[in-house]
Amino acid sequence: MKLSEGVEAAIHCATLLAQLEEGRTMPASALAEYHGLSPSYLLKHLKTLAAAGILESVSGPHGGYRLARSAEAVTLLDVVLAIEGPKPAFRCAEIRQRGPGALEPQAYAQPCGINIAMLRAEQAYRAELRKTRLSDVISNYEATADPRSIAFGCAFVDRNQRPQG
Repeated sequence: MKLSEGVEAAIHCATLLAQLEEGRTMPASALAEYHGLSPSYLLKHLKTLAAAGILESVSGPHGGYRLARSAEAVTLLDVVLAIEGPKPAFRCAEIRQRGPGALEPQAYAQPCGINIAMLRAEQAYRAELRKTRLSDVISNYEATADPRSIAFGCAFVDRNQRPQG
């Protein structure tokens, strides 16, 4: 299964925004700079996350983005579904009913075994993402990352967060 690069960008941005002080935002341009992404590319995903209720978009001269919910209340599945949509990754097209050996439709009364297996795998994958919260990702990062990386990230957040009215 392959997820779009937008999922990775969205999760990274959400974890960075989780580091903001209460009532502060970060502009999309700073998020794009931090992750080495095109601002227009990232903005599309930030807007999608805001529409899904994961981020909050604040307009005005000190505007930007912040988490709409706590990092404990956002799962990786929330982010994946916001970016990729709710449809399963595997979509059975019933190709078993095509080609020179295809039988009449009534011969295929039983569901496709491949579809069943793929949907079962999808359920397991989604269950794992549903269990993993942004706060879990952040805690693991803080426990295992190089201290220089943590220091850089903290300094970047301090420089780029914007106070609200």
